[in-house]
Amino acid sequence: MAQVNLTLTHEEVLQVLTGDRDAAMKFLLERILNEIMNAESEEQLGAGRHERTEERQDYRNGTRERELNTRIGTLTLRVPRHRNEPFQTMVFENYQRSEAALIATMVQMVVMGISSRKVEKVVTTLCGTSFSKSTVSELCKRLDKDIDQFKNRPLSFQEAPFLMLDATYFKVREDHRIRSKAFLVALAFKPDGKREVVGFDVFDTEENYSWKTFLSGLKERGLTDVRMVISDAHKAIRKSVADVYPEAAWQRCQVHFQRNILDNAPNKYKEALAIDFKRMFNAPTIEDARKIKEKIIAEYEDVAGKAMEILETGFEDSMTVSCVPEHLQKKLRTTNHLERLNRELKRRSDVIQVFPNSESVLRLMGAVTIEVNNSFVVGNCIYARKTMDELRSDAFPKLRKIALDQLAILKAA
Repeated sequence: MAQVNLTLTHEEVLQVLTGDRDAAMKFLLERILNEIMNAESEEQLGAGRHERTEERQDYRNGTRERELNTRIGTLTLRVPRHRNEPFQTMVFENYQRSEAALIATMVQMVVMGISSRKVEKVVTTLCGTSFSKSTVSELCKRLDKDIDQFKNRPLSFQEAPFLMLDATYFKVREDHRIRSKAFLVALAFKPDGKREVVGFDVFDTEENYSWKTFLSGLKERGLTDVRMVISDAHKAIRKSVADVYPEAAWQRCQVHFQRNILDNAPNKYKEALAIDFKRMFNAPTIEDARKIKEKIIAEYEDVAGKAMEILETGFEDSMTVSCVPEHLQKKLRTTNHLERLNRELKRRSDVIQVFPNSESVLRLMGAVTIEVNNSFVVGNCIYARKTMDELRSDAFPKLRKIALDQLAILKAA
C-alpha cells in the first residue's frame, strides 16, 4: 500500500490539543481515514494527483460523501471516485464486518429476552451509535428466513416413537384490540433417543382446524410413524391426533390431569388428594394403580363428587405410559420436557407483554424455540437403541391396541 501522510496546520493542532477530546478524536479519525482512502486511490490508479506516468490505470472522478458509524460518533468521509473501474477500499469493508457483528449481537440480545428499548440504550452508550427501538425491531426481521427454513424443513426421520404437544398463549395487538394467539409446539423423541423440536406455528386459537393443520404439516414433512402422543386433554388435540395419527396412543399429561381434578375438589382435601395421586401414579403396575384409584374414589366421592368423576373418566388415558419400560415412564408421563421451552417463551413475552402482530410472535418465539432446540439436539439421549428393540417387541403392539380402543371410544362419544 502507498505511504500515508497526515499533515495538520497550526490551527488544527491547537484545536486537537485544546478542544473537546471526543471532537478531537473524531476530527483526527476522519482525516486519517480520508488519507488512507487517498493512498488506496493512488495505488489503484497507478499515479498520484496530477502525476503523469506510464503505470497509470485510470483517472480520478471527484469524491462522494459517505457516513461511517464508529464508537466515537458518525464520521463523514470523502470517498474517491474513479472514471472507469470502481474504487475499492478496506475502510468500509472492515467497519461493515464490525457493524454486521454488532447487528447480530443486537438481534441475539432481543432473542435472549432484552427489550428493544434497552438494546437501544446499551448500544448508544457503548458504541456512540444510535439505533432506535423501531430500528432494532426491523433488524430482527432478518431472522425470518432462518426461522421459516427451520419451521418448514423436511424431517430426516419418519418415525418418532413419542411426540409431545403443547401450546402457549401470547397477547397480540390486532385490529386495535388485544387478542390471544396460540403458539403450538411439537417435540419428537427420535429412534436414537434424541429430542428435536419438529414444528411450531402461530394460530388464532387452539381449535380443531389449528391442531389438525399443524399435525398434518408434520406428516407431510416426513413424520409418518408416531406411537404415543403426550399432551393435555384439550379436545382439539385429541380429535386432531385421532384424525392424523389414528394408530398413536394418547397419554394424558399427569400433571395437567391432577390439576384438573384438584381444581374441582374442596380446598381442605387438596393436600391429601395430592399425596394419594402421587402414590397412584408411582404404583409399580397398572393393576396396583387401579386399586389405589378405586380407594381414592370410594373415600372422596361423597365430598368431592365432580373431582372423582374426572378421575374415573380420565384415569386410563393418564396411564397409557404404563406400557413402556419403567425407566421411561417418568420421562414420558407428562409434558415436562417442554417446560424449559415454555419458561423461556414466557420470560421473553413478559418483557414484550403485547406483540405488535402475529409475525413478531412467530419471529421471536420461533428464534427462542430454535435456541432451546439446539440444547435438545446436543443433549443426552432419553433412551438407548437397545431400548428401542424392547419397545418394538413389547410396548408398541400394546400402544397400538390402546390407540384403537381410544379411537373407538372417541368415535362413540
